[in-house]
Amino acid sequence: MRHSLVKNLDWTSVILYLLLVMCGWIAIFSTTYSDLNVTSIFDLNQFYGKQLLFIGLSFLLIIFILAIDSRFYINFSVIFYIISIILLAGLFIFGKETNGAKAWYAFGSVTVQPSEFAKVATALAFSRYVSDIHTDIRRTPDLLRAIAIICIPAVLILLQPDVGSLLVFFSLAFVLFREGMPSALLFYLFLSGVVFVSSLKFGTTFTLFACAACIGFYGFWHKRKTKRIPFQNIFILSVICLLTAFVTHPVYDNVLKQHHRNRLNLWLRLETDPQKIAAMKRDFAYNTNMAESAITSGGTFGKGFLEGTRTKGSFIPEQHTDYIFTTVGEEWGFMGTALVVILFSFLLLRLTVLAERQKSKFNRVYGYCVVSILFVHFCINVGMVISLIPTIGIPLPFFSYGGSGLWAFTILLFIFLRLDANRLNDWIR
Repeated sequence: MRHSLVKNLDWTSVILYLLLVMCGWIAIFSTTYSDLNVTSIFDLNQFYGKQLLFIGLSFLLIIFILAIDSRFYINFSVIFYIISIILLAGLFIFGKETNGAKAWYAFGSVTVQPSEFAKVATALAFSRYVSDIHTDIRRTPDLLRAIAIICIPAVLILLQPDVGSLLVFFSLAFVLFREGMPSALLFYLFLSGVVFVSSLKFGTTFTLFACAACIGFYGFWHKRKTKRIPFQNIFILSVICLLTAFVTHPVYDNVLKQHHRNRLNLWLRLETDPQKIAAMKRDFAYNTNMAESAITSGGTFGKGFLEGTRTKGSFIPEQHTDYIFTTVGEEWGFMGTALVVILFSFLLLRLTVLAERQKSKFNRVYGYCVVSILFVHFCINVGMVISLIPTIGIPLPFFSYGGSGLWAFTILLFIFLRLDANRLNDWIR
């Protein structure tokens, strides 16, 4: 059995994982290294020393995950999900608040973020339900139950509040489309986002007029093509546009926190007072501006390992966590950032290929959950650093400093690789 596991394990994915972890540790070392404090790479008083310990423990986790029978993850998926919900709920009583979010349990100097592990548990429970022989997500009740599995932990995380992790949970919606959910729902979700942004940027009245014009054009075009007016579609589109437009400002004013509103203000350029804009940029866009400067200064080939002036000067707060990609840009340049993007892309493509070759529906669904979670983490983190999207606190998988994130991503990935290694002996049809 051990020989079969070693033979069937997808070593391409394992090598890509090791390369990303290695590159991440090098970036963390460069970010936190100083001639004045370095004594050994194993110094647990430094971030790079702690991360090396986290990496070592990750290897032990990998051995443990691969040693367990693959059916264990299927049979106990619901138990893992329930435990994760309890841990998320317990944060409101026992959690430690950091930067306005009650998202960590503190055990002395050690902190654990349960939302990272809840992603794994939710992916397992979600896959178990969607792959059940009695589940057909083309039926509305089954689809709503699948969405509820995602929403329960997402709501608990929203209340912390942790918007970054919340977005990652909804990445599982992509899996539903792979499994047969009508693509029209994806369009409706996209439409709601466009109407929300338009209402903030241009106002409710203008947005509703624009929606009415687009819906009217759609009805006219459809009538010319099919000789009938699509009343049902027009009604659905009208309801979505009206509801989204009218709830935009109440949600913006009462649900989002002030720092979320400030980031959206800067991203959409909603503020017109020059003095307020300058103050907001100083207080809330400092990280983004410094990140852009660091990446830009790297040029094509970078300044060299340990030679990043902005990195050494600690101009970018939280550079070893959410902004670790800036270290790559400044010291390794365009070539280094391109290499990281290529490694992530190869890993995601490889995992997609593995998901498609599964005999078990559970394995396939879980594989796509892994791809979706990693893809959204990667896109949001890199997009945030280069100012394509508003600042959202979310780690770069396998790169950012932190035990909870590294262990959760490692567990997420290697459970799938364990399932894939056993695909030829799969007992689920």
